[in-house]
Amino acid sequence: MAQKTATYTHGHHESVLRSHSWRTAANSAAYLLPSLEPHMHILDIGCGPGTISVDFAKLVPDGKVIGLEYAPDVLVQARAVAAEKGVQNIEFVTGDVHALTYPDATFDVVHAHQVLQHVGDPVQALREMRRVTKPGGIVAVRECEFSAMAWYPEPQGLDDWLDLYYRVARSNGGEPDAGRRLKSWARQAGFDPAKVTCSAGTWCYSTPAEIAWWSGLWADRTTSSEFARGALEKGHATKDELDRIAKVWREWGTDEDAWISLLHGEIIARV
Repeated sequence: MAQKTATYTHGHHESVLRSHSWRTAANSAAYLLPSLEPHMHILDIGCGPGTISVDFAKLVPDGKVIGLEYAPDVLVQARAVAAEKGVQNIEFVTGDVHALTYPDATFDVVHAHQVLQHVGDPVQALREMRRVTKPGGIVAVRECEFSAMAWYPEPQGLDDWLDLYYRVARSNGGEPDAGRRLKSWARQAGFDPAKVTCSAGTWCYSTPAEIAWWSGLWADRTTSSEFARGALEKGHATKDELDRIAKVWREWGTDEDAWISLLHGEIIARV
């Protein structure tokens, strides 16, 4: 049977990397950190600009981290981040989570953050992650729940943005509400349900600086990233509609009462 395919909704526009570069092990993988030990070998799938990967490498000084990314261009930034931090026990490579090139039982930990919501076959991706994990090792995954995103104030334009995001992401083969599906996907991928621990985490932005940053990057994504191109090319929105939504994001970002939170589903699945 042919492999299901998907298109990465966001791409690697500067507005996207502005968000991804903010991510750290502390703010994006706290559920996993108590399980890490200094000797571990970690595969970080969908590493993007490498900020989480580099943090992992600092936490496993006697081990090694491999950051894997489907798109090679962003790895230039990832390698620069590692060099800037003086981290040497790390390597960045290209690859496909659906068909990893590593032998069975290679890694102590296989991690993915905000990846399965974008891939064509998340169950196959989890099968591969499980295959390359050592017996007793960990597969750790964290995915957003777009339907559980909450904000205040509540202009109609942000509801329009969310509706548009769902249509674009799903037409690309993705699933914006991946967090709630992780437990089910893990079971389908062959993990023992008794060895799968589920949790949930949040991001919350409320200070003027945080709100300006978040609203600005989404305004830019709406008009300039791969999300915008997909919306236009597939007929989900017109340029005027994208411009209007971006304007709402910017106006919302100036409101002194602005607040937003995002919910994430998380699993630690032991092999």
